[in-house]
Order: sequence, then C-alpha cells, then structure tokens
Amino acid sequence: MTLFYLATGLLAGVLSGIFGIGGGLLIVPALIFFAKMTQRTAVGTSLGALLLPVGALGVYAYWRAGDVNLKAAAWIALGMFLGAYGGATFAQVVSESLLKRVFAVLLVFVAGRLWMTS
Repeated sequence: MTLFYLATGLLAGVLSGIFGIGGGLLIVPALIFFAKMTQRTAVGTSLGALLLPVGALGVYAYWRAGDVNLKAAAWIALGMFLGAYGGATFAQVVSESLLKRVFAVLLVFVAGRLWMTS
C-alpha cells in the first residue's frame, strides 16, 4: 500500500504543478476507491498530505517565471485556513452518503463548466 500512496502523491503532485489540482480531484477518489477509505478519512488524509511544504517547489518554479501573485495567494491561503476548519467541522455532522453525492455533483459541475468554456 505504501507504493500506492507514493504513486498517488506523485501523480497528484504532477497534476498540481500543471493544473493546480490534486487533492480533491485525484487523492480523495483514489483513497476511496483503491484504499477503501471513507469519504471523511480520505478528505482528512488528503488535507494532511497537502500541508506545507508540499507545494513549495511547484510555487518556486512558477515564482521564478513571474507567475505567482503572492498577495492573492496569501489571502486565498487565509480563506482556506479558516474555510478548511469550517468545512471539516460540517463534514463531521452530515451523512457519508450526502458527502459523496455533493462531491460528485461538484466534480460534474466543474467538468461541465470547463468543457463548455474551452
């Protein structure tokens, strides 16, 4: 299982570096389907994996090219810091089934929106 986790992290890192995604789009579904984790455990594990300094080298590459808005990133990080706690607290009180369904709707919505605007 260690090799699976490492490969999942590597793929998520590559996708994160290219598209800015990885956690919710790849890690969480992979942990649910292949590691047989619950939705809550998969999300908690993904958040644990994404703690600093995971994105540091990716940010460095973009920063070197002049493609990082540090002010925006700092404000987004503050919002994520507060929002992650609120979201995690909420996720503990709703059903596992509802969490999976809302997550699926979010993925379909994002995919549809990207498809229609490309």
